[in-house]
Amino acid sequence: MLSLFIITLNSFGQVVVDSSLLLSQKDMQWWEDSKFGLFIHFGLYAVLGEGEWAMFNKRMDTSEYGKLKDSFAVAKFSGKNWVDVAKQAGCKYMVVTSRHHDGFSLFNTSVGDYNSMNSPAKKDLIKEYIDAAHDAGMKAGIYYSPLDWRYPGFFFPDLYYSNALEMKKQTYTQVHELLSNYGKIDILWYDGGEDNWLGFAGLMWDGGKGWYTRGFEKPYTGKFSWQPIKLNSMVRALQPKIVINPRSGWMGDFNTQEVTLRGRESRPWELCTNLSQTAWGWTPHAADRMMSLDSCIRLLVSVVCQGGNLLLNVGPKADGEIEPAQVQRLKEIGNFLSIYGESIYSTKGGVWDEKWGGTTFTEKAVYVHILNVPPEGKIMLPSVSKKITAAKYLGTNVKVSFTQSEGAIVLNGITNKEHKTDMIVKLNLK
Repeated sequence: MLSLFIITLNSFGQVVVDSSLLLSQKDMQWWEDSKFGLFIHFGLYAVLGEGEWAMFNKRMDTSEYGKLKDSFAVAKFSGKNWVDVAKQAGCKYMVVTSRHHDGFSLFNTSVGDYNSMNSPAKKDLIKEYIDAAHDAGMKAGIYYSPLDWRYPGFFFPDLYYSNALEMKKQTYTQVHELLSNYGKIDILWYDGGEDNWLGFAGLMWDGGKGWYTRGFEKPYTGKFSWQPIKLNSMVRALQPKIVINPRSGWMGDFNTQEVTLRGRESRPWELCTNLSQTAWGWTPHAADRMMSLDSCIRLLVSVVCQGGNLLLNVGPKADGEIEPAQVQRLKEIGNFLSIYGESIYSTKGGVWDEKWGGTTFTEKAVYVHILNVPPEGKIMLPSVSKKITAAKYLGTNVKVSFTQSEGAIVLNGITNKEHKTDMIVKLNLK
């Protein structure tokens, strides 16, 4: 019988390891080949324009926050437009929030009436998005948060145990609905389902030292449990080939890094971060504080050279429209990928050197991504077993001088007269 134990996979929580639920390498290959996805955070918080954590950060009364539902009309929402933006950006998959920590659902659910169907929008936004993704051949992912700030049982799972069980029932019911009612779902992206999150590090009292917390690095150990193996066994029964992230409390099919790039990992991994350096949900400054195109390309290249995927987030405005400036930036990334995509998609990560850049490779080629040209114009790489038949700048086919020996590959005379963010040299292999 497979043994279960706890390990820390990332800074967001500890997870149960059970490899019996993992997808095979064959079933994961499409995800690993995709490299670039679009993340969309959308919900009631867009009405406030203060980010997706506004309800908690401002300690808003749940009933007052809930009144935002009456303003949720999303007049400019279009699932097709969202998918079109992702395709223009060169993304191969998407992940859209179906329900964030505030508890408001963007889909038709049997759990209460706190959802988009019972707002002025009167729409199942997830259905429209999934249908559009299916029509466009886009891999479709759903974000779901077991964590729900409306439940006292989340904050004090032992004190309000029966309430915590209601929250758990909601999770199982809604995950079942999401994976049963919309056809094929390619990715399930949980958030906040690890035990570390329960009680937000656990408020405690001691007569000697006063108020203190358990500490986020320590998991909750009370009687409540999400039972992540049970939850994800249900998921596998409903959608056998779905790719699952680790934030339900089970290890998942890949590791998640958030905002801070930690680098190469020993299993499939993804970095999720924001195009706008504000919040995941929309704020009025989203268009003004975007990453530059240069920064976007450098980030994508650094992630892919280290074997990961990049999931880049935008937060649509309250009316459902993605900021035009963000759309334009995403199109610019798509223009880069339309020319140089062969060096990104369906490659494996190779060398990474903070000083100059890194490499990706396939069976037939090595792609040298030069983000910073060394002063001497020379790049030294580890040797490969196959013979290099040609070295040319990708996009122009201008030849690059090189030498190949048993010990190393040396590229000479590297220049960047056009001041490109990423100078790519393609080494053809035979």
